[in-house]
Amino acid sequence: MTIGKGGAGMRLWRGAGRPLRLAAYAVCVREDEMLLARWVGAEGPRWTLPGGGVDHGEDPYDAAIREVAEETGYQVEIERLLGIHTIVVPVRDGSRDTFHGVRVVYEGRVVGGELRDEVGGSTDMAAWVALDRVAELDHVDLVDVALDLHRTRPADGRSRLVVG
Repeated sequence: MTIGKGGAGMRLWRGAGRPLRLAAYAVCVREDEMLLARWVGAEGPRWTLPGGGVDHGEDPYDAAIREVAEETGYQVEIERLLGIHTIVVPVRDGSRDTFHGVRVVYEGRVVGGELRDEVGGSTDMAAWVALDRVAELDHVDLVDVALDLHRTRPADGRSRLVVG
């Protein structure tokens, strides 16, 4: 197994030669707003949940707390595990390989800090967005999955939403 960095600073584990990324995110909803961060990827900026790659030896719970602080300036308390979402997509390097992402999604509550944008990271903006406006934003599918998990709270932690 080798560990390396993928595009946009992604932490990748390679088992059997295939890339795997473990990441942790927090769904923070207050009143009728959701906390989002604008991720700057190769295809331009898109809104996502605050969160990101789990460092080697780090617990996903702790990673979610760290990532929210890095990307938004807020300190959060994790209230519960909402679910785990897996994606498998083709790698864009022309090979037949696939990228496997395992995304741990928690419910978080802001307990301190002040909203600010990340500097020098993978996101460039953080904002509270009205829940009824999220669908209008250019966003990654994880946002839809996370909202589904937050609304339905499935006992098995799996969203029934089909994305892709």
